[in-house]
Amino acid sequence: MSTQTISSAAATGRALTPGAVAIMLMLCVSWGFNQIAVKLALPDIPPMLQAMFRSAGALPVMLIVGWLRGVKFFERDGTLLAGLVAGLMFGIEFVLIFSGLVFTSASRAAVFLYTAPFFVALGSHQFLGERLSALQWSGLALSFAGVALAIGVPQPDVDAKVLLGDLMVVGGGALWAATTLVAKGTALRKAAPEKALGYQVALSIPILGIASWLAGETISHFPGPLSLALMAYQAIWVVGCTFVIWFAMVKMYSASKLSAFTFITPLFGVVAAYVIMHDTLTPVFGVAALLVIVGLYLVNKPDPKVTPDPNVPA
Repeated sequence: MSTQTISSAAATGRALTPGAVAIMLMLCVSWGFNQIAVKLALPDIPPMLQAMFRSAGALPVMLIVGWLRGVKFFERDGTLLAGLVAGLMFGIEFVLIFSGLVFTSASRAAVFLYTAPFFVALGSHQFLGERLSALQWSGLALSFAGVALAIGVPQPDVDAKVLLGDLMVVGGGALWAATTLVAKGTALRKAAPEKALGYQVALSIPILGIASWLAGETISHFPGPLSLALMAYQAIWVVGCTFVIWFAMVKMYSASKLSAFTFITPLFGVVAAYVIMHDTLTPVFGVAALLVIVGLYLVNKPDPKVTPDPNVPA
């Protein structure tokens, strides 16, 4: 990344406004329920096929919305290389996550996936010029501890296969962070969100399709109405809309602070599992939620040692 790109990206790394916080809460609620949607559709549609179908369904949604907004998808604007790199990472990210779930438990995967904010914070420090204070780093750690407490990681029969699954999910989290950094620190930052995400969704379709074929996934019967509705939710709303909103937010606000907010997602997933699937919800969850909230407050608390740049809007 060039110095000009880094300084330009850092200039847009401003703190979250109340409106941005409200949007992030909406995204986290949507993503939390998405975990339940994937799980409920599994009897009819295997996981990597789900990921491929949702990408295939989301792409026309983004193209239509972008066309209505006047986005020039095929204009030469210097984003092709960055877009292809982001697309490759986006596809491999979901291959690693879904493959990792074969070896490790869903609860362990949910915790290890949310190492992503740490990777974003490190990458933002290295490439985007964003700086977190010691207090903000403590907030990240506190939120992560809250996620681990909420989901529960203890598992007595941890062997090499489980650890391999954990490592694959961590790799998925690292690639999630990497796509965020590429979207903010390269020419993709100047592209419309629909185009920036379009690269990733389009390239993920063949990657996920090949991975599904190699894994031997098949659909033995026509999916029921519930599974079809859940796939529509994933494709149209989650990928076609919320992912686009996420990349629009990444262009405008601090990547580290936005990524830290995703710690709330698995908490909403736990609540959704309680409401929809009647999973157990214990008092420990309340303590965990408090840890996440306090951690997010610390991450988003302004550093008194840093003087605000008058040229950057608040």
